[in-house]
Amino acid sequence: MTTSYDLVVIGAGMAGGAAANKCASEGWRVAIVDELPYGGTCALRGCDPKKILRRGAEIIDSARLMSGKGIDSAGLTINWSDLMKHKHGFTDPAPQSMEQGLIRNGVETFHGTAAFTAPHLLDIDGDTVESTHFLIATGARPNTMDFPGADHLLDSTDFLNLASLPTRILFIGGGFISFEFAHIAARAGSRPVIIDRGERPLKGFDPDLVELLVARSSAVGIDVHRQTVVTSIKSTGSGYRVTVDRAGDQTVIETDLVVHGAGRSPELSRLELDAAGVAHGERGVSVAGHLQSTTNPRVFAAGDSADTPGMPLTPVAVIEGKVAASNMLKNTTIVPDYHGVPTAVFTIPELARVGLLEADARQKDIDLDIRYTDTADWYSNYRTGETTAAAKILVDTSTDTIVGAHMLGPEYGELINFCALAIKLGLTTRQLKSMTAAYPTVTSDLGSML
Repeated sequence: MTTSYDLVVIGAGMAGGAAANKCASEGWRVAIVDELPYGGTCALRGCDPKKILRRGAEIIDSARLMSGKGIDSAGLTINWSDLMKHKHGFTDPAPQSMEQGLIRNGVETFHGTAAFTAPHLLDIDGDTVESTHFLIATGARPNTMDFPGADHLLDSTDFLNLASLPTRILFIGGGFISFEFAHIAARAGSRPVIIDRGERPLKGFDPDLVELLVARSSAVGIDVHRQTVVTSIKSTGSGYRVTVDRAGDQTVIETDLVVHGAGRSPELSRLELDAAGVAHGERGVSVAGHLQSTTNPRVFAAGDSADTPGMPLTPVAVIEGKVAASNMLKNTTIVPDYHGVPTAVFTIPELARVGLLEADARQKDIDLDIRYTDTADWYSNYRTGETTAAAKILVDTSTDTIVGAHMLGPEYGELINFCALAIKLGLTTRQLKSMTAAYPTVTSDLGSML
């Protein structure tokens, strides 16, 4: 027996949930399926649980920065087991809560592996469904590593579920995952090592601020190896021997744990997209600007599953999910607006960015003014004891508008949002500086940065 729907959503993360709810609210018969617990990476295996663990690290770091300034941090430690219980208090109820919300909105929920059998048919563990529309929002998986011993790697999901934290941890890759987890682990008493094959880690962020962050990372015991590749991992029974190569010189690093932080790829492997005539590549399903498959008009894709210019961020995935749903409902070709989307690496302190990098801005026909400020000795950072903080604002002087903003410092992940709003709405720096902020707050520093 085949069940028919107006829309079947594959992937019950934030993008899929947003689209399913939107279409169901308009009276469509909608189903959603996922082989993993409902909620997706961000709520269960990424952004949210990571930042809960980071809170423990923040407290340790804040106390240490205030040592000798009225706070005695001696003996202050993270109880990893209790911190994990706190994290589970958020993540464990999330799948049921999300599924119940979908059901209340009229969405039919499935659990299982989905695979196309025809352009209009989907098999879900032996059940056949057909649909007028499909949305693929299956997220991403860790990139495949092909060196000997790669099967010993833990991924980010494994790290976020560790019952205990070992003393020595090696992270492969110089991106978000490695830096954020290393900063948590360092404050929890571990000695993290980051192995990065590139000349500069965190390539999507301002290089000057990245160098400040690497120095700050080193100061808390994080060892960053650049232009270095892992060639093999061998188990010793009590840990691992990791062989790394730098310019032909091989070194062995002894560690207790090796964590995969070397990027992610769209998770499309079990969908049998060829059976549905859906073109796809390394960056995901090939879609037009309005998120419709270029080869099967029934199919749309969003988030990490879609080959779009949007950054691989949860808010971007939600935007795409909603836009795809609207285009399906109204038979329109609206393109998502990716203008002014901020992003942050939640190290301690955090590194944030919105808009153009300096190198990209210089290549454009912009009357560019680079406004760089070391804010380490400003009141907001003096108050907390932080010694590493800076901001770089890129301004088009012909229009007095921000074309890029880059910040490293406590609470700058919040402050960057004001620059994102300015870019989104075309506000001038004069208008931003005219805002009277509550004082003393970090936001009140923005005018002086401009």
